[in-house]
Parts: sequence; C-alpha cells; structure tokens
Amino acid sequence: MTDSSQTGHTDRNMLLDMIHSTSKTSSEDLLFTYKGVLYPTVLCNEETFKSLENFEAREDDLLVVTYPKCGTNWIIQILYDIVGVISNKELLLDNTMIEFGNPEMLERFKDRPSPRIISTHLNVQSIPKSFFQKKVKTLLVLRNPKDAAVSFYNFYNSMPALPTYQSWDLFFKDFIQGNVVYGSYFDYLVAWNKHTEEHNVMAVTFEEMKLDLPTQLRKISDFFRLSLSPEQISLVEEQTSFTSMKEKSEATHGKLGNAFFRKGQIGDWRSVFTEPQSKQVDAEFEKYLAGTNLGDLLNYNKYCSF
Repeated sequence: MTDSSQTGHTDRNMLLDMIHSTSKTSSEDLLFTYKGVLYPTVLCNEETFKSLENFEAREDDLLVVTYPKCGTNWIIQILYDIVGVISNKELLLDNTMIEFGNPEMLERFKDRPSPRIISTHLNVQSIPKSFFQKKVKTLLVLRNPKDAAVSFYNFYNSMPALPTYQSWDLFFKDFIQGNVVYGSYFDYLVAWNKHTEEHNVMAVTFEEMKLDLPTQLRKISDFFRLSLSPEQISLVEEQTSFTSMKEKSEATHGKLGNAFFRKGQIGDWRSVFTEPQSKQVDAEFEKYLAGTNLGDLLNYNKYCSF
C-alpha cells in the first residue's frame, strides 16, 4: 500500500506549486461555475465534484468546515498537532481541501489512516451525503463577516489562482452579492445554522480562538474525543498560536505562506470599510443571521460596530 502520509504531502505540494505557477488572467479563465457557485479553476473541477457524491466518510473522520478566510489553515494545523501530541508522533501536514485536485487525489483519501482530518469550504448542499449519514463529528469555524471580507479581498489579490481586484470597493460589491468563490457568506451560514442543534456539529469562532486559545483547544479536543492533559494543551497552544503559524508559514505553505497567514487580527476591517459599506453588512446580518444560533455565537455587536 502507498504511504498515504507521503502521498498526501505530495498532492498538497503539487497543488501549492500549481497555484504559484498560475499566471493571473481573466476571471473567465480562473473561475468556473458549478451548480450556481463560483470555484477556482486551478484547484477544482467538475469531474472531482461528481466523484465527491460517492465519497465514503468514516465515522471517526474529523471534518472541518469553513467559509474561506475564517481560520481554515489555523484550525487544520491545530487538529494535526492535537492528533500528533496524543499519538506521540509528528504528523506530516498532508491536508488539502477534499474538493481540491483531481479524482485520483480524492481516491487517495481512502488510504489515509484514521482519524482522517478532512476539511472543506463546500456549502452544506455540496458536502458528500455520507458525512451526514454517518453523523461524522463536524467542526464549523466562523469569523465575523467584515474581517472575513477584508481578508478575502487581500487573498484574492495575493493568490495567483484568483482574479485581481483593482479596488476594495469593487471586491466589496461582489462579496456582498455572493459573486466570489464559494458564494455568499450569509447563505453559507444560513444553511449551516439549520444543523447547529445536531450533537455531532460544533461551531467555534476565530475571535474566541484569538482571545482564549487554551479554552478553545480544550473544547475542540473534547468535542472530537481527543482529550488532552493541561501540559498537552500548553504544547499545542505554543505550536499553533497565530504568530507561530505565520513564522513557519513558508515551511508549511511555501512561497504562498504570507497569502494564507496575513495579519490574523480582529477589527482590521475598520481600516478599510466605509460607513455605508458597514451599514450594508449590518443589514445583511440583521436579515439573515440576527437571533440565530450562529448569529449569536458571532457576537456581532462586539466585533462589527463601526
């Protein structure tokens, strides 16, 4: 059998190389639409999406679900470190989004040892049904929409696989209309909010992790039944603080490290948003998320007041 960890590492590096070697061209070349949602052509394709429909989840999979730029790579590294500390061995960071690459790369997920750490930006409707049928434990990571939007804007402009925006105003218009990869932030959270009462789904926020990482590490490890001692919590915290992740980003993400780990701040949106733009997001939040489980968890008034 193929060494799954090494194969995964090769797949991941291959995807990073593909992204880096891509020349920025028109949106028509860099993006495609599948079932009404935009995706990056370099990383995703229709054939893989069709193969995903038959993907077999395992009951002990650790599924991480995030809208883009809400702490994805951070939480993935945290889970790798938690599993590594418990198993007392250093795990090779081999994670790619389940929707990335070709069907052959998806097929290699079968060879990965349990527990598999699986991550995705896919919306609820596009996640393989076997994850729901087997009630796989699912961690949803949220971030306030204003900081997520600013981070997404900078990601677009620093990522060769995505179109460049000439101004924040142009990006904001597309973001608020859902004309960005993976679609509308608000639609994404509305769909997941319907699953928040399920015992196998837990949501945490980027902001909670930034302000009190040890508490969130405990919650996450307990949720996945990967209990850590206080000493192990301290070790994982030291290895996965945002500062630590940024310092080693070149080793983990190559030349694109700075694109994946830019600032990681709370409230950076205030340096970019105009007051009318802020009010527009406020109105969207009020319309779609106010009073919901996820809306309450976001602590919107604390982090999104202009």
